[in-house]
Amino acid sequence: MNPRGTLIRVKKFQVDEKRRKVVRIEEMLATLERTAVELEREVKVEQHRGSIRDASHFAYLAYAKGAVQRRENLKRSADDLKTELDVAKSELADALNELQILKLREERRQMPDPGPIRSQPSFLQYRLRQNRMISA
Repeated sequence: MNPRGTLIRVKKFQVDEKRRKVVRIEEMLATLERTAVELEREVKVEQHRGSIRDASHFAYLAYAKGAVQRRENLKRSADDLKTELDVAKSELADALNELQILKLREERRQMPDPGPIRSQPSFLQYRLRQNRMISA
């Protein structure tokens, strides 16, 4: 296989790896969000059981305090993962663009030679001719 074909294969592998990374991050984010919702539900159940709803009160349920803290930690982790997901998606888009460019170059290289290209007047030459016709 020629070096360009190898380069395209390597780039495809990199694109696939970046896709897998995006999917992994999305799955982790979904898991964190499900867990946060579950903890929120558990906190509400615990608050319903106890008579004290104020988290700063000294007699507030220890389990509820812990669950609230875990939920907040999960939300922070989810925010960090969202940032990481944005970066991963950007890297994936860049890799896809690079792969597309390589494929187009390879297609262009494999096209038959059209032969000598006839000289065509430039846009500037065309406009000069138009101006001469109008002036005359």
